[in-house]
Amino acid sequence: MAVKVREPRAITRDKVLDPQALKPGYNWSRQIPAPGHAGVDFEERVNFRRLHDYRLNRARQALAKSKLGSILCFDNNNIRYLTSTVIGEWSRDKMCRFALLTGNGEPFLWDFGSAALHHRLYAPWLPHDHCLAGMVGLRGSVAPEAGLFKRAVEEIKAILKESGVADQPIGLDIAELPMVFALQEAGLEVLDGQQTMLDARQIKNIDEIILLNMSAAMVDGVYQVIAENLKPGVRECDIVALANKTLYEMGSDDVEGINAIAGERCSPHPHNFTDRIIRPGDQAFFDIIQSFTGYRTCYYRTFNVGRATAAQKDAYQKAREWMDASIGLVKPGVTTDKIAACWPKATEFGFASEMEAFALQFGHGLGLALHERPIISRLVSFDNPMEIQEGMVFALETYCPATDGRSAARIEEELVVTKDGCRVITLFPAEELFIANRY
Repeated sequence: MAVKVREPRAITRDKVLDPQALKPGYNWSRQIPAPGHAGVDFEERVNFRRLHDYRLNRARQALAKSKLGSILCFDNNNIRYLTSTVIGEWSRDKMCRFALLTGNGEPFLWDFGSAALHHRLYAPWLPHDHCLAGMVGLRGSVAPEAGLFKRAVEEIKAILKESGVADQPIGLDIAELPMVFALQEAGLEVLDGQQTMLDARQIKNIDEIILLNMSAAMVDGVYQVIAENLKPGVRECDIVALANKTLYEMGSDDVEGINAIAGERCSPHPHNFTDRIIRPGDQAFFDIIQSFTGYRTCYYRTFNVGRATAAQKDAYQKAREWMDASIGLVKPGVTTDKIAACWPKATEFGFASEMEAFALQFGHGLGLALHERPIISRLVSFDNPMEIQEGMVFALETYCPATDGRSAARIEEELVVTKDGCRVITLFPAEELFIANRY
């Protein structure tokens, strides 16, 4: 199949197509908006074309600074970042869509069957002849012997030649092994492209920050619903079902997962939910992982049911102190090792190693993915510190087991890094242990 390349351009190392599109557009003198989901004619909300231009230009800039001549993406988050397209969460683990960016050109998108035609009709920001149908194997369901990998690589290599970058390495974020082999057999040097895409995605513009804030605002409301319904006789799975229903009614496009953990299941943290029945005096914590227009939340809150013991209150107070200490350090120029250092060592709260305690005292970037840059942890940040920058958005998480041997407190806050410090966008009350349905 012949692929037409529209306005091919060789990669440039000193500029992007539109430098204006790289301006994030912050105005920290005002509150970060959390507007309604609808578009209106009387105020600007999220400007999706500005968002597309910003993300694409960030990717072009990151590519220009890398050793790569092009980048090939199978990661749905990267595909959305480059093309502003999505066809549903079912495709996230199927490896059936891919996108190619070469220098300052427009991205090419190979999508699942008729989705390509849909993009030509409804995604005018993409050139029609760059929206192609393509499929390589559905994670092995179609054997490599069918030739789909080879066919895809032939199309990709033709574009690379037209764009003048076929002799430069191609970056690949994730892929099935037969795709890697096919690229190599075609004479292409394959390097890690995920790092380049993460470089692009780590600084958010104002539209991304608004979407992250709106997503967090939805979870604020879900926690109010949980607080009203968390009572003896309710099961962990009932709370999960209620949260899912509420989120989808509010406009969530993906509830990726909800942790619901109560009573003796709190320590150690199992990262899941069951049908355990909530009982009087239980300590319970929840994590709501969902997205609005692709932008995700990771947002823990801890409750006690009816009453709380001294041990439960003490665990919560320690988790809050560790949280406040880490938030107090967040500002541009601070490195992630400084934040990790204010959290307790694994051995100080019952774990044998930092690997065993990973993600309990933790920070991670948020965006189109749940875990972006920066990653903050005693496991990795001391040896590989990263500088905090204005426009980063990340979550901080703390965890403290109670001395009763079964309860534990878990707190998480999402932060936007401003020029002078940070703003917390997770607003459901967490300064003190919340007692739901107090007796």
